[in-house]
Amino acid sequence: MIEIVSAERCIGCDKCVLACPTDVFDRGADGVPVIARQDDCQTCFMCEAYCPVDALFVAPETRPLPEGSELRDEALLTSTGLLGSYRARIGWGRGRTPGARLAVGPELPRALPTPPPAAPPRTT
Repeated sequence: MIEIVSAERCIGCDKCVLACPTDVFDRGADGVPVIARQDDCQTCFMCEAYCPVDALFVAPETRPLPEGSELRDEALLTSTGLLGSYRARIGWGRGRTPGARLAVGPELPRALPTPPPAAPPRTT
């Protein structure tokens, strides 16, 4: 569930607002999106994936975290590298290797093998 929008990191691009399938965010007076309908969050991570500056944190929970949870502490999430980490894990962003390719295992062939030539027709 969405827990943090970092006002310090946010550039006001609204990509999270546009990516959210359940309209969780409203635009704040300062241009930074605010979590307006947290209970509507589907924990799909799309907002975090689309954020180009890693300003969001979606906790892997389906209910809001309790007050005082360390996963609601922006400073801790920043220092541990968790703030915006989903985007890095899936390989989105410049200089990153797409994570899905690594999760699948060996690379798939770039092209299908050439089929053998057909046998010549029989004549009788």
